[in-house]
Amino acid sequence: MPRSDNSPDLLVALHFLGGSARTWEPVARRLAGTVGCLALDLPGFGAAAGTTGYDVAAMADHVAAAIRAARPRRFALAGHSMGAKVALALARRSEDGDPDLAGLSHLVLVAGSPPSPEPIAEERRRAMLAWIGADAETRAREARAFIRQNVGAPLAPGDEDAATADVLRAAPDAWRAWLESGANEDWAARIGVLRTPALILAGGDDADLGPAGQAALTAPHLAHARTRVLDGAGHLLPLERPDAVAAEIAAHLAAAAPADPAPARIPADYAALIASERVNPRLRAALVERAEPDDPAYAPAALDPVALALLRAVVARVLPEAGFDIAARLDARLASGAGDGWRFSRLPPDAHAYRAGLRSLDAAARAEGAPFLARDGAGRDALLRAAQEGRLAVPETADPRLDAEQMVLWFEDLRADAVRTYLAHPATLARLGFSGIGAGGTGTPDPDGLARNLPGFVRTGRNDPEPWEPEPWEPEPWEPGQSAPAEAVR
Repeated sequence: MPRSDNSPDLLVALHFLGGSARTWEPVARRLAGTVGCLALDLPGFGAAAGTTGYDVAAMADHVAAAIRAARPRRFALAGHSMGAKVALALARRSEDGDPDLAGLSHLVLVAGSPPSPEPIAEERRRAMLAWIGADAETRAREARAFIRQNVGAPLAPGDEDAATADVLRAAPDAWRAWLESGANEDWAARIGVLRTPALILAGGDDADLGPAGQAALTAPHLAHARTRVLDGAGHLLPLERPDAVAAEIAAHLAAAAPADPAPARIPADYAALIASERVNPRLRAALVERAEPDDPAYAPAALDPVALALLRAVVARVLPEAGFDIAARLDARLASGAGDGWRFSRLPPDAHAYRAGLRSLDAAARAEGAPFLARDGAGRDALLRAAQEGRLAVPETADPRLDAEQMVLWFEDLRADAVRTYLAHPATLARLGFSGIGAGGTGTPDPDGLARNLPGFVRTGRNDPEPWEPEPWEPEPWEPGQSAPAEAVR
């Protein structure tokens, strides 16, 4: 596969809980000739079983030291399960300017543990903790069972034996540290939203960290991500599907760097109206600011990245494709404390209401079987209609939480806020042919006395527009992220 200018020289690969560097050997062999692979043993595992430092930060330090020693020009990070959380922490350090990690070009997250606490049933966690310190026979039996429970179909006998041996040579303290602490570390705020192009690989039969978990907990932290689901596979993808994993990684590394979405288009005649003396300077400045393109890696200030992703998903069901990020603009408004000056008395202040409303919506979705972000459009619409009609069953355990009546009021507020934000953008005003912005400028009379440049309107008859009024405009259909022409608004 041809390399792009953005292709890395080295793929640094991190393993799952109980695995080791050799987990990645089948994938590395298939990537030979495409990219070199540096698979590492994390502290407490594989050849590093005697190395301590089991929390996420310490493991990230361990990997950063290996990268510094390798001195790659450009490198990609691939993290499997536990290793993915470490990879995300390293990516944040890279984007924050760590000189040892300056060459990071791509992320690959394989059945990844998310930045937030890992979703694992407490009963299962206790069972995994119970046998790691047992007698040798029990440990051997349970280690093999652990491998078998995490695949969609049986591994080849040699691969199963090797994976079982990896689990058995892991330091029990490292195993316990991950299950009791590392998996529960909440890095969501520290990770924020990453710009590094990312590939998410998920096994269709992975119960905890499969497609639904990746959509709900990992994807919201990535501005440029592709998700690929390997149907029938479980959690140990590098061992189960090395051909598919290698092919997906090779394609990801060869792809051109993602382009930021084009700004919403402002047609030339409307841009000219905004720039004219007919528009009040303060209004012009506001319109110019609203026309600025959105940052795809916008870091939310009032919400967290998952809540922002939920808000984007809700707005997408309420409004047509706007061509700009309404949810990010709402978050910025919530963070500023600005608003329309009123709220329903049954609702808390706006920012708290948004956090609670989004959490309640997702909790109701999960109670019905799948997170909101893992549902298709029809599934999302059904939940939003229930919220609108006061039928949404919000679990008592949701925290923060709005009850069914409050959800009706909050969703009404959200729709009003979203529509107000949509209508305030000059691209929307151009689509509507709204010329009222030209009624308050600083123009002066023309020499012929027709006052074309004066603020306000002269013609008041029906279907009798002023000569300077632009026609309503309908943009060509386009997909989010597609390049589109845009006239400058200055």
